[in-house]
Amino acid sequence: MTKRRRVVVLVHADLVPPDSVEGVDLAAVEWKTEYDVVMGLRQLGHDVLAVGVRDDLLVIRKVVDDWKPHIAFNLLEEFSGVAIYDQNVVSYLELSGVPYTGCNPRGLMLARDKPLAKKILHYHRIAIPEFITVPVGRSVKRPKELSFPLFVKSVSEEASRGISQASIVDDDNKLQERVAFIHERVGTGALIERYIDGRELYVGVLGNRRVQIFPVWELDLSKMPDEARRIATERVKWSRAYQTKYGIRSGEAQGLPEGATEKIKEIARRTYSILGLSGYARIDLRLDPAGELYVLEANPNPQIAKSEDFADSAERAGLSYEALLQRILGLGLRWHPPVIPTTRTVSMPSRVGE
Repeated sequence: MTKRRRVVVLVHADLVPPDSVEGVDLAAVEWKTEYDVVMGLRQLGHDVLAVGVRDDLLVIRKVVDDWKPHIAFNLLEEFSGVAIYDQNVVSYLELSGVPYTGCNPRGLMLARDKPLAKKILHYHRIAIPEFITVPVGRSVKRPKELSFPLFVKSVSEEASRGISQASIVDDDNKLQERVAFIHERVGTGALIERYIDGRELYVGVLGNRRVQIFPVWELDLSKMPDEARRIATERVKWSRAYQTKYGIRSGEAQGLPEGATEKIKEIARRTYSILGLSGYARIDLRLDPAGELYVLEANPNPQIAKSEDFADSAERAGLSYEALLQRILGLGLRWHPPVIPTTRTVSMPSRVGE
């Protein structure tokens, strides 16, 4: 029997789900994930309070003092409009002694900084596409060994923000234009990496130090127009009309080369461990026509709405949606930050003559 807990669900201020959804098309609302999590936790018998957070940590402090939750279910992906600030909210919870779900602050910091994560993975001999970065205000200086086609995206934004068919460029003029777009429209530095043609694969990972690897999932883009690059653009991810028009769907990967499934899962496990992730994450990979695997990025605290990739792959692994939420809660309650020994103070000898 599940032990009843007081769970505060931290959501973005404009995504607090309503008490009643009568007459609402849940498939079309922006707060579907928040609603699914709140309702799933209530069905498990927990006391649940959804709290909207924008740019004030005192909102969290007040609910902690007044309601004394056992745990915070963290659905925040930014703070004060900045994606990489979500790690600071988790740090605040940790410093306040409040257990939380999802990834720890250090794992969030490493994974959200995509160039840094790539450097760390490369050091550990995890294959990644070759890349460079261009900070805001800098011009592109493409090294000759970084050949076209190239994929241009934000160094930190998630959910395919700023990604379209124009993100794949084939010459220096288009490269300059797309970097300027990322700088001006997205507002972050640009990540330029070698475009890997092939199959788009996702692997869900659940756990802290001991993890469960979910079945390999694939975003099927095979019915897109012949001239289109097979990439997960904003429209591919979020436009239901576009998905329906081109038969875009995701499901368990079929027909993988012999031995590929085990290799993909091991790469996902190593990536999760190397970046110090905890709670749950999705590792995104590409399998090229030659059978080579490349890690594109790691996504801590991925989308966990019902009928989305992570929840569907968990169900394929034998976890119902409610069981998945309960496992995530349990992992959060059991997580303890690693203890780093303090450095012993050593007295320095006085200089001669002192």
